[in-house]
Amino acid sequence: MQVNTPTLNDGSYGDSISGGWRMLAIAGAVVGLIGLLAVAFPVVTGLSLTIGLGALLVLSGVVHGAHAVTTRGWSGSLWQFALAVVSVIGGIVLLANPVLGLVTLTLVLVAYLLVDGVAELWMAMRMADRPGRASIAVSGVVSFVLAGLLWAGFPADAAWAFGLLVGVSLFMTGLSMSVVAISGRNADESTPPAAEPRGA
Repeated sequence: MQVNTPTLNDGSYGDSISGGWRMLAIAGAVVGLIGLLAVAFPVVTGLSLTIGLGALLVLSGVVHGAHAVTTRGWSGSLWQFALAVVSVIGGIVLLANPVLGLVTLTLVLVAYLLVDGVAELWMAMRMADRPGRASIAVSGVVSFVLAGLLWAGFPADAAWAFGLLVGVSLFMTGLSMSVVAISGRNADESTPPAAEPRGA
C-alpha cells in the first residue's frame, strides 16, 4: 500500500516557508544589521559604495580588454574593446572623484528604489492572504516614498542621502524577511506531527 506524503510543492505556502524559516530569519537579520550600519554612517556608506563600484568597473574593463585581445578573430572583439575602454574610464572617474560619483549613483538609486517598490508590491499582491503580506507591501511603499524624497532633494543631499536611503531600504527588506520567517516558524510549530505508520 502506497502512503502519500505531502511535498513542498503542493501549493501550501505554510509548508514551503516552515522548512526554511531559520535560514530566512538569519538572512533577514544580516540584511537588517547592514542597513542599520549604513544608516549610522551614511557618508561613509555612500563613498564606500562609489569606490567599490569604481573598482568593479576597472576590473570589468580589464577582463573585457583581455578577452578582446585574446579572441581577435571573434566578430565581437571590437565591441568588447570599446566596452573595456568605457568601463575603465568610468571606474577611474569614480575612484578619482567619489563625491561626484555619488551624484550619479543617487539617480541610479532612485531607479533602484522604484523597481524595488514595484517588485515588492507585486509580490504582496501575489501572496493573497498569506502571512507576511502586509510587511512586504509596507516595504514596497517605503521604497516609493524614499525614491520621491531623494528626487525632491537632489542634488543637494546626494552626499549623505545615498548611504542613508540604501541603509533604510536594506533595513526594511531585512525586517520584512524576518516577519515572513517568524510566520513560517509559527506555522511550523502549529503543524501537528505526522502519525507514524502502523507495522504490518
